[in-house]
Amino acid sequence: MLKVEHIGIAVKQLTTSVPLFEKLLNTECYKTETVESEKVNTAFFQKGETKIELLESTDPNGVIAKYIERKGEGLHHIAFEVADIKTEMKRLLGEGFVLLNEEPKNGADNKLVCFLHPKGTNGVLVELCQSI
Repeated sequence: MLKVEHIGIAVKQLTTSVPLFEKLLNTECYKTETVESEKVNTAFFQKGETKIELLESTDPNGVIAKYIERKGEGLHHIAFEVADIKTEMKRLLGEGFVLLNEEPKNGADNKLVCFLHPKGTNGVLVELCQSI
């Protein structure tokens, strides 16, 4: 893994959360995007090398909506940048980790992504990201 690519935060509404994080981070949101495959709207912030991704569900039965229902708004996942996502997925499978998808899929911010099951990572949802 190369670096922390971003930290994902589940929010109820981007219209409320984007201004809050703009004040908190003292920077403007540089990008918003809808990711149909994940049923989310996203908003991105950058501070130095660190990116923050806010995630708002577009579906009341979506993964983010269910997460907020169970745990409330807050930290959802940490994403790590990898050079070759397929190689890293194979390596992690060999180490005994459980992947939530067998093949990388298109994610936000022009990335291929794969998630690791949090039961094998001390309860932390881990995302692998490779730039397309």
